[in-house]
Amino acid sequence: MKRKLFIGGEWVEGREYSQLSAPHSGEVIAEIPQADQADIDRAISAAQEAHTTMRNTPAHQRATLLASISNLIAERSEEAARLIALEAGKPIRTARGEVARTVQTYRFAAEEAKRIQGETLPLDAAPGGEGRVAYTVREPLGVVAAITPFNFPMNLVAHKVGPALAAGNTVVLKPASQTPLSAYLLAEIAQEAGLPAGALNVVTGSGRVIGDALVTDPRIKAITFTGSPQVGIGIRNRAGLKRVTLELGSNSAVIVDRDVDLGEVVPRCVFGAFSYSGQVCISVQRIYVAAAMFESFVDAFLTETRKLRGGDPLAEETDYAAMIHPGETERTVEWIREAEQKGARILCGGSVEGRVLPPTVLTNVPADARISCQEVFGPVVMINKVESVEEGIRHVNNSNYGLQAGVYTNDVRTALDAAEQLHVGGVMINDIPTFRVDHMPYGGVKESGFGREGIKYAIEELTELKLVVFKR
Repeated sequence: MKRKLFIGGEWVEGREYSQLSAPHSGEVIAEIPQADQADIDRAISAAQEAHTTMRNTPAHQRATLLASISNLIAERSEEAARLIALEAGKPIRTARGEVARTVQTYRFAAEEAKRIQGETLPLDAAPGGEGRVAYTVREPLGVVAAITPFNFPMNLVAHKVGPALAAGNTVVLKPASQTPLSAYLLAEIAQEAGLPAGALNVVTGSGRVIGDALVTDPRIKAITFTGSPQVGIGIRNRAGLKRVTLELGSNSAVIVDRDVDLGEVVPRCVFGAFSYSGQVCISVQRIYVAAAMFESFVDAFLTETRKLRGGDPLAEETDYAAMIHPGETERTVEWIREAEQKGARILCGGSVEGRVLPPTVLTNVPADARISCQEVFGPVVMINKVESVEEGIRHVNNSNYGLQAGVYTNDVRTALDAAEQLHVGGVMINDIPTFRVDHMPYGGVKESGFGREGIKYAIEELTELKLVVFKR
């Protein structure tokens, strides 16, 4: 299958192509065009030309377009899920869940397109403000560059494209090199839905080449990026006065108090740790368990983990498969070995079977091991003993990251204290940090980035506030 770039509402042949291989089998599944500088310039020009059309499109029409995109994805949901399973190596049941969320995300975008509003201001609250009427409006920024990762190739695209279009912006989308097929499916659907030519453009190829062009081009007014802190910091440093939203890394943690029901807690923590082989920004990577519950928790966690089944991502019974790239698998194993050398115990997993690293559980992991202090982004979780929730909070905060954290407790005072003291973007009480629904504000602090996604909040990031003052 040979694909083309999607620019200005047209499918454009690439000058160069590269082969795309399936993570699980290594089989070549497509030939993907590698956009060059001329292609990128053409995509930005098309988006800029379409901006006047999108800006002047009434809110109800933008809502209808987004609702149509949502409906068309729903109609092709099984096709979309199988595409994600193939190109991303995501188990098919998990891929179906992503597609369902994608449908919901575009529906939220359609609804929020009709709710973009400002406020009136009482200027006579200040001396000299008498006799004036003031109000604010939100206006689209212009051309938005969306740079997305491999792990949620449809839904994280939706979290950028949906609010951008809802606000009247146009988009140049650069999907992850491993997962371009689902982005091209979106382009087909957007075209079928009647989106104006140039409102959405999809360019694939080198992240460095395309990313540098998008970050430095003055026609790009905003950049919304999900990826590594290193790349995100580089984008911010070079973006100048462009609006930048960054969703970066994490090593999300759960704290388990002494009084909780493990029958509920353990399955959720296993799900959070090993869903899509831990390749999730808010995957459960660190678990801190009160000493009184520690042995029981570990035993139950291992029992639940051993129920998981590896295999072909397209098979219905598969819970986990190969990671996105063999190089990432090798890196993860290297981190496991480092933790072991520092005194950690491997309770299960830890060795590659074929192309697959099975779910891996460690305990007694020191704080300076990369498994603890950096983002693993693999099927690995550490479980350490703590004497109190307060000690757990100190461990959670002792991190360069701060995306989301979870706390299980039956004490409301403990819950409220944790919510106040945890330095993260979102605190989940009696749930795992992997919890996310698509209209909630989502984002982090420290090296986890800044700005918020969740359609309403992303629209605020992708619009400009204008003040109008009318002297009577």
